[in-house]
Amino acid sequence: MTLEQRVMDELKNAMRAKDEAALRSLRAIKAAILIEKTSEGGGDVISEATEIKMLQKLVKQRRDSLEIFEKNNREDMAVKEREELAIIEKFLPKQMSAEELQTEIKAIIEQVGAKTIADLGKVMGVASKQFAGKADGKAISETVKQLLA
Repeated sequence: MTLEQRVMDELKNAMRAKDEAALRSLRAIKAAILIEKTSEGGGDVISEATEIKMLQKLVKQRRDSLEIFEKNNREDMAVKEREELAIIEKFLPKQMSAEELQTEIKAIIEQVGAKTIADLGKVMGVASKQFAGKADGKAISETVKQLLA
């Protein structure tokens, strides 16, 4: 079942349940899918990798907004962002724990022969591709820097 089909099924359920948070989130995902399909070079079928990137972008937007709202003591807006974030994350693959990430990155560092922080680019290139959708880019970067320092 494609992401679009799953979103449409969830959207129908949210409409029946009158779940406003789910409706907002699912409509945002649906809009992103439509934009991707109608973009230049886009086709009727979106690859799984593109779907994951699209969802990660939506999650990043929500996290950035949440951070801003929390700094400005706008709890009413922060609650909405948290609700949407939780719903969008359900469509992403299970995220790796910090321990799993650290173990995998150690293996990549040995594989590419990285020794110092100057080799950050080599490790990040491999790690970003390998953990696409499974870990946040910021978490990958911080873990690589920590292990190479």
